[in-house]
Amino acid sequence: MTQFPLGVPAPGIAAAQATTALTDAEIRARTDSYFNRTRQIVSHFGDCQVTYAFFLRCPVISAPGIMLEWLKNVMAERGSNYTVDLLHPEGEWVGAGEPLVYVSGSFLHLADLETLLLQKLGSSCVAALRAYQMALSLPQTRFLAMDARHCAGYEMQELMAYAASIGGRAAQKDGAVGFVGTANDAVSAFFGATHGAGTMPHALIGYAGSTVRAAEMFHETFPESDLVVLVDYFGQEITDALAVCHRFAELAQAGRIAVRLDTHGGRFMEGLNPQESYAVVNRHAPDALRRYRSDRELRYLIGTGVSAASIWKMREALDEAGFDRVRIIASSGFGVTKCACMADAHAPIDVVGTGSFIPEIWNETYATADIISYNGVERVKIGREFLFASARNRQDSKENP
Repeated sequence: MTQFPLGVPAPGIAAAQATTALTDAEIRARTDSYFNRTRQIVSHFGDCQVTYAFFLRCPVISAPGIMLEWLKNVMAERGSNYTVDLLHPEGEWVGAGEPLVYVSGSFLHLADLETLLLQKLGSSCVAALRAYQMALSLPQTRFLAMDARHCAGYEMQELMAYAASIGGRAAQKDGAVGFVGTANDAVSAFFGATHGAGTMPHALIGYAGSTVRAAEMFHETFPESDLVVLVDYFGQEITDALAVCHRFAELAQAGRIAVRLDTHGGRFMEGLNPQESYAVVNRHAPDALRRYRSDRELRYLIGTGVSAASIWKMREALDEAGFDRVRIIASSGFGVTKCACMADAHAPIDVVGTGSFIPEIWNETYATADIISYNGVERVKIGREFLFASARNRQDSKENP
């Protein structure tokens, strides 16, 4: 994967559909009516220069790229000048309530954009933080963004893929491998790629009638691609994984096979039960089981579905059969907490495929904007004075006398 330094806009932004300028009529239809009326009033009584402060109420990773590119394109269409003071570049930590960016320009041309700008900011910043936290928990693991099926349309898909790329870059700065790609061609540019990654869904195995036959079909069609095989379709994860490795022994020895664990939460992986799951984790990471755990954390370690126990059990089976170069890809609910539990258990995961960086609590994604100055005079509603540039300057002076 090509690595891009923080502070440099992420690749793929300029081509994103979410950055395409809308007509005034489209903006008028999509924004809140009180902003449309404000624009009419300002048009009648006279324009002024304003400064907006954009912020979120919870800590995030800065991911304003799509919002700012859209703003640039709209203001170009309107022929209106504006300035941006980006206080926290892409990938930088932003504290709760801290202004992330100031935008200054014509009130007439900015008034009706607030709703649409906020839509493109909040969820990206929160998702970027979650992607960062997940990647940092498992610093040696490669992450693949598989969020598209959980998104409410393509614009959200772009925002989430962009966020994963920013969170991944922030994690790379701190020594993790991070997010290296996505499952979709259309958003792969955010990761410096031209194509999405992935091999087969469960549907192909159902069509083929067996896991081995699906692997044969895939390899015959795409002989140059590495073979990544889902092994949970028939509930025989270990049996089917070993069967594929024996069938393609040369690929296995060359490190060109990976097995993907996607066992659903309604059952244990083949060969496991509560007792055996506990024993497996206890062999490899006993400390992970000896401190307080919530019910959910215990499930991630020794419960049903893709648990730390199932990953260790698969690794043991592959190694004992002589397939130590076969990689393990894990998917199914790998959010922040699950990744942290896997790290505690030292789970031998080579790749995580996940869309669980999508924010769980949507009201945490609500970004807010306030005008903090009118024609150079600071003014804001009571309680938001912390947004003033002068307040920030005073704070900086205290911290750096």
